[in-house]
Amino acid sequence: MSKNNRILIIDALNLYIRNYVINPSLSHHGQPIGGVVGTFKSLQKLVRETNPSAIIVAWDGPDGSRRRKNMDKGYKAGRKPIRLNRAFHNLTDDEEIKNKIWQQSRLIEFLNEMPVMQFMFPEVEADDVISYVCQLPQYGGHQKIIVSNDKDFMQLCDEETVLWRPVKDEFMNTSRIVEQVGVHPRNMALARAIIGDASDNLPGVRGVGFKTLRKRLPFMRKDDEATLADIIEFCEKDDSKLKLFDSIVESEDLIAHNYKMMQLYSPQISIQSKGVIKSTVKNFKCEFNKTGILKMMREDGFGELLWDDLRANLNRIVQESNENK
Repeated sequence: MSKNNRILIIDALNLYIRNYVINPSLSHHGQPIGGVVGTFKSLQKLVRETNPSAIIVAWDGPDGSRRRKNMDKGYKAGRKPIRLNRAFHNLTDDEEIKNKIWQQSRLIEFLNEMPVMQFMFPEVEADDVISYVCQLPQYGGHQKIIVSNDKDFMQLCDEETVLWRPVKDEFMNTSRIVEQVGVHPRNMALARAIIGDASDNLPGVRGVGFKTLRKRLPFMRKDDEATLADIIEFCEKDDSKLKLFDSIVESEDLIAHNYKMMQLYSPQISIQSKGVIKSTVKNFKCEFNKTGILKMMREDGFGELLWDDLRANLNRIVQESNENK
């Protein structure tokens, strides 16, 4: 590893989908290619600004999280299909779906030619892979930078781990989370369980948001792990007669269920998958096939793509890896 010992950990589908939707690039063949081109550009910026010693990319596995779906059949149900954000459409709905899948598959192939560790396991979410990577003993003492717009990753932030949210272009460390949100990362999963997550079809306590928790449950901002039992006891003993506290007490089972679904402190990943991650990190062959990438770009009809910064940084990662073997 390089002297900075900084690991860049990317929530790949989150980054790809955003670029797929907003980047209007077309190939010389007239097909949408913005998901690939945009992710290339995003990766270049991420690597340039963080100067990492290693890059890890985690994808959501096919069919999502089996364990969470077993706990809740409605998990992530009802999500609207993701569509290209365009003023015109030159593809049918079926062609658009095929193009989105092709771009994602092609992006994976591009990353396979780079000194990048990629992980995707059937029926496992990237969230759990990222959580497990952050907990690896090999990365103890390293700075971990998680790249995602997903607020769930705030619960993983600590003295070694920060969250970079590209949409707002902001770094979230423990102190900033406490300052902005009013909840310590140790208590973030419990706070999210109370609030709920509509995007995952996990309803919370009605009318409760982070502002309410900051005001009514101020102890959640402390660097002490609160439990659901602590929350219920506090609400039951409070004599302010606020309906909010009654609602929280009445929703104890709902909150407990949401917590099991949303917490990342104990990642929901099999022993076998954990073994693959450990082995890959330990034995990764840090290689960079620039010729192969250029050939693929020509095949896909890329327009002008300036990736000199990314290429230079990937060369550096390979060189440093070889020097430290």
